[in-house]
Amino acid sequence: MMNELDPHSVYLPPVDLKETNEDLSGNFQGIGVEFNLTRDTVNVTYVIKDGPSDQAGIQIGDQILRVNDIGLTGTGMNSALIKNAIRGEGGSKALLQVLKNNSLQTITVVRGNIPTPSVVAAYMIDKVTGYLKLDKFSSTSYREFMENMDSLKKLGMKDLIFDLRGNGGGYMEQAVEIADEFLDGDKLIVYTEGTNSAKREYRCKRPGIFEQGKLAILVDGLSASASEIVAGALQDWDRAAIIGRRTFGKGLVQEIFELSDGAALKLTVSRYYTPLGRSIQKSYAAGKKVYMDEVWERYANGQAFFADSNKINVGKKYITHSGRELYGNGGIMPDIFVGMDTTRASRDINKLYFNGSFNDFVFHYYLDNKSLLSPYKSVSEYSRNFEPSKEMWQKFVTWSQKDSVNLSVIPALEKGKVEDRMKAYLARFRWRDNGYYEVLNSKDSAIQKAMKILEAK
Repeated sequence: MMNELDPHSVYLPPVDLKETNEDLSGNFQGIGVEFNLTRDTVNVTYVIKDGPSDQAGIQIGDQILRVNDIGLTGTGMNSALIKNAIRGEGGSKALLQVLKNNSLQTITVVRGNIPTPSVVAAYMIDKVTGYLKLDKFSSTSYREFMENMDSLKKLGMKDLIFDLRGNGGGYMEQAVEIADEFLDGDKLIVYTEGTNSAKREYRCKRPGIFEQGKLAILVDGLSASASEIVAGALQDWDRAAIIGRRTFGKGLVQEIFELSDGAALKLTVSRYYTPLGRSIQKSYAAGKKVYMDEVWERYANGQAFFADSNKINVGKKYITHSGRELYGNGGIMPDIFVGMDTTRASRDINKLYFNGSFNDFVFHYYLDNKSLLSPYKSVSEYSRNFEPSKEMWQKFVTWSQKDSVNLSVIPALEKGKVEDRMKAYLARFRWRDNGYYEVLNSKDSAIQKAMKILEAK
């Protein structure tokens, strides 16, 4: 029955509803670790500072073999099963069997409230330019955004690069609150309207924290829904330069109707429109599968690489206050298009990325060489001066042979890109996502384009 409706009206079984609520709530109940599953074993890759596991003595590199009476080893194990085992009600105890430095230990961890930040990176690119990346619009996003903006302004931020790439959306109200911080007066941010829903306007209601500074918004094909509300409003009002690739094109508003058995129906109740009246919803007339796959088709038909391949500048034309022409029905087309790197990774390299072998190598290399990062006092110092050694590369070549991959003849350009990713992943173990993105962004073409646009304004 649900499949006969639009692509975003779905039935949520109890387990899916729980995961959806946890993902957007900004926190969950657990033991406070991140992990990866390496060759059927759970490896702790990060321990939240002052969290339950940190207080109990769990460290990066520990292996969790059992939680209470549930074994976590074997070929049938997966991330969902592991999460279900280690999460639980706050205050409940998790009896962990842990392999620590080749010694089998039993450690009791009292589960607690674990935050899941939506602002994954915020730092200064230079003395005046701040960078902030939001990966979803959760119930805590606006508060996190304001806290990080305040910190950046205290560091001297005058210009901002706001990264919404890969942000699939979330709560519309959070998007409205954040957009309000960039726009002055009582400007219209977005309005909703449906067949059985009256028009409702969402306007600015307070002085914003960043109404005057120069602003660039980064988007791509996976920026959707709430991300498109922010980008669309700032584009319509000529407030920001929208940089990157055409967004997903989701302009439908859903409400969740819970059922008596713990499941729910997530139903579309209206469409949302940008201040100029643009609906950014792309067509779903060909069915759900074609609709969802369309974003991946952009790779095959060139839309991910070339602005001219995007067929969005058709239909009704909208004119901004400065006289620029905009269009709707198919996502937000950026003001400045930055195509994907046409130098694609080889099949062998992608195999190592997707099967987790690359991540496993960097993780184990970090455990064996923690002192390599010790001399660096900051991410920027590390980013400027650290280069993966020939010894590290040779170890990776040897490691990759386990997956029948021969990297001894890899082209120099591709090798350099792999080493850049190694460098970023290593930084994550020391400085978390902030370190990862600061290193990775140092050679990011969209960031470089944004810097030039901001400097020229």
